[in-house]
Amino acid sequence: MLPPFELSQPQTLPEALKALAESGGQPLAGGTNLFPDLRGGREKGAQFVSLARIDGLRYIEHAEERITLGAGATISDILHDQKMEKAAPALMAAANIFAGAMVRTAATIGGNVCCGSPSADTVPPLLTLGANVTLASTSGERTVPLEEFYLDYKKTVMKSDELLTAISWTPPAPNCAHLFYKLARRKGDAITVTGVSVLITADAGECTTARIALGSVAPTVFRAHEAEHLLVGQTLTPELIEQAAKVAAGQCSPISDIRASAQYRLQTAHSLVRRLLTQAWQQVS
Repeated sequence: MLPPFELSQPQTLPEALKALAESGGQPLAGGTNLFPDLRGGREKGAQFVSLARIDGLRYIEHAEERITLGAGATISDILHDQKMEKAAPALMAAANIFAGAMVRTAATIGGNVCCGSPSADTVPPLLTLGANVTLASTSGERTVPLEEFYLDYKKTVMKSDELLTAISWTPPAPNCAHLFYKLARRKGDAITVTGVSVLITADAGECTTARIALGSVAPTVFRAHEAEHLLVGQTLTPELIEQAAKVAAGQCSPISDIRASAQYRLQTAHSLVRRLLTQAWQQVS
């Protein structure tokens, strides 16, 4: 049973922003995380502002210099976008194994980003793309790098009267490899045990860009900057990749839970970073 709550259903974005500012309620998108949490007593919100009727938030735009996802775009929308495989290969990989088909038709990219879970599958690929988020309120808009969006476990920089309206990134450069791997206890409908995304670009046999993002191994999804710095300007030998993987794992601070122990998460973070860096370098070298 769901606990009692109040629900407003604005028709436009300005109406939704006004409702958030006046009511102090929480945004409700697909609800695929919220409703299970309400049933389980993990969420006690009493007032919600539904975004379901705001068509202007559900779009995907491919421009020459920027790719933008409206916050209301669903995981299924991403999967059915024919240009996304080139624009964000790792995001497509994450969408392909995101829950089940019914959930993918309801879950939104904005909801997955805003929930603040370290196991959110779309966040590692978006972090390695260097994505930004657009936050709107009745007083205006601001743009925040996704990497600066998360403060702690399920805590973000978003203010109570703000709404995440879009996520955008620069299209990947030529000779780029963008990969994602989700380790879970089963293939579908399983919460991530360890998630890793990498983005590597190369020129003349040297790594020109290296981004590594890890999920489910810390309070938030994060970029492993120390490991990335080891790779830029270098030829990625097996020894250097192994070193970077060890450094990336050393930046993790996982917990033990019913899905895996902290030690197992550390071991898999190390092995998955090594595996994806090796595969990415083979693609671009």
